Amino acid sequence: MAGVIQTTVRRSMPASLFRRARHRSPGLASGLVGGALAAGLGLAVFTVLVMLLWVSSPYPDSGPGGALHVAAALWLLAHGAELVRVDTLSGTPAPMGVPPLLLAVVPVWLLHRAARDTAEGGARDNAPLVPGRIAWAGVVLGYLAVTAPAALYAAGGALRPSGTWTAVCVPLVALVAAGTGVWTAYGRPSGPLEQVLGAVLPRGVRHLVLGPDGRPGVAARAAAAGATVLVAGGAVLLTVSLGRHLGETRGAFGRLTEGWPGWLAVLLLCVALLPNAAVWAASYALGPGFLLGAGTSVTPLGAQAAPLLPPFPLLAAVPDPGAGTALHGTVAALPLTAGAVVGWFVGRGSVTGGGGFRIWTTGRTAGAAAFAAGLCGALLALLAGLAGGPLGTAALARFGPVWWQVGLATAVWLGLTAAVTALTVRAWCLRRPFRRGGGERRPARVVAPRRRPVSPRPALRTRLPRRRLFGRKRERSAPAPVAEDEPYLLLDQDSDDRDHGGLGGLDAGAGPLGLRPRPVPTSSATNPASPRELPDLPAPSAPDDAPSPSAPGDTEPRPPA
Repeated sequence: MAGVIQTTVRRSMPASLFRRARHRSPGLASGLVGGALAAGLGLAVFTVLVMLLWVSSPYPDSGPGGALHVAAALWLLAHGAELVRVDTLSGTPAPMGVPPLLLAVVPVWLLHRAARDTAEGGARDNAPLVPGRIAWAGVVLGYLAVTAPAALYAAGGALRPSGTWTAVCVPLVALVAAGTGVWTAYGRPSGPLEQVLGAVLPRGVRHLVLGPDGRPGVAARAAAAGATVLVAGGAVLLTVSLGRHLGETRGAFGRLTEGWPGWLAVLLLCVALLPNAAVWAASYALGPGFLLGAGTSVTPLGAQAAPLLPPFPLLAAVPDPGAGTALHGTVAALPLTAGAVVGWFVGRGSVTGGGGFRIWTTGRTAGAAAFAAGLCGALLALLAGLAGGPLGTAALARFGPVWWQVGLATAVWLGLTAAVTALTVRAWCLRRPFRRGGGERRPARVVAPRRRPVSPRPALRTRLPRRRLFGRKRERSAPAPVAEDEPYLLLDQDSDDRDHGGLGGLDAGAGPLGLRPRPVPTSSATNPASPRELPDLPAPSAPDDAPSPSAPGDTEPRPPA
């Protein structure tokens, strides 16, 4: 009997523990599956693309195993991990750390969707949301569970991922992308952002990044608009330069490869590197430029002769070596335009108060413009750091813009231009009526509201505190004193508004219009004064031309409001 009991307990304990863990952590299993599925889909996209190019190539250098190794390495490169090329002519491994920014969209989007769907769970069927931490941890762990064997498999190919960069970049991308997915599933609450900003920024600057309504603040919107203008303007500059060097661009395809499969592969690589080239062009317009190797800089003031580079089509847009001309100086219009856009956002926000409808002072407006320029500089520095990297050793050890130079130049350019523009827009908005909320009106602190003229009150009446009736203010006056032996009508003022449906000053037990007849007192001893009665007011002296007093029960007509 004891053996049967022990056997039953041993068999039931794992099942009960599993049910407890599942009850305490709902959504963990779905998070693990979602993260693993996101990693598998990302690998599948890169594998299909590489295998199609390998199959269509007329001279494949290796078998399908080599193509699969390249696909895994490119998938890790999309996360920002640096690759190492081992089959070089010199025998020295050469790093390749310029990640195509367009390829990073695939893993980031898949992680975001997986975390969002896991956190929502059965929310579409009116089910409760999965706890955010559990969904976040499940997706990240499931994603890393697939990343580890993929990195080990890619380490056996010609392009091997760096272990240090892989251990840092892939978990970081997974944490950030999955965190945004869970945040979106919960309706983008501002609480977590307020906690982070409260530990970093002072109280007076915090609302410039995150508004009181939970949306991005004035400085955050202005910085995002400025960064968008800079990157979009860089793409325009890149297109113009490629159009001017169209012959060299077309010749690079023929010198780099042959046949339409090779041209297609080069074209796809150029498309994946277009965001990188746009950031490089924006850095060129800002002044610091970019590097085409160690000690070889390209700026609007002049371009140095670059070392022997492969005939890549995007490199045909690089300006010719030599001193800069007036045509190269026209690129300064791009940072000036971005600064004007940032200043316009800050100037409009200074009048509307960024959601609080309070007008900022001149110093506060200029400070907000400078802060927005600093945020835009931080964004451009981040993009510049991601868009560049090494492409080899020695002369190719540094390739692309220098992130700190780009950030500093952006803050200086946009800080000066945005401050002047913000103050100008603020002065213009305060000078003329501006549209806010669908109508044109002036701010409340600039133009005082007009007051209606008040007609003079009769001299025989004493003003009492104004009360509200149906949301409208009106004057109430005390009746003239009467003799104690005459009954008179007294307006009850001590009644509670809640007892009369919001009609303040009307008694529930009174007659029409809340008027109550007062009984005639017999004597002061038998009928003491009620605490609800008003004290006797001295009768004011009536002028000679005043009309005869009316009956005590009559009420005078009320002047129009």
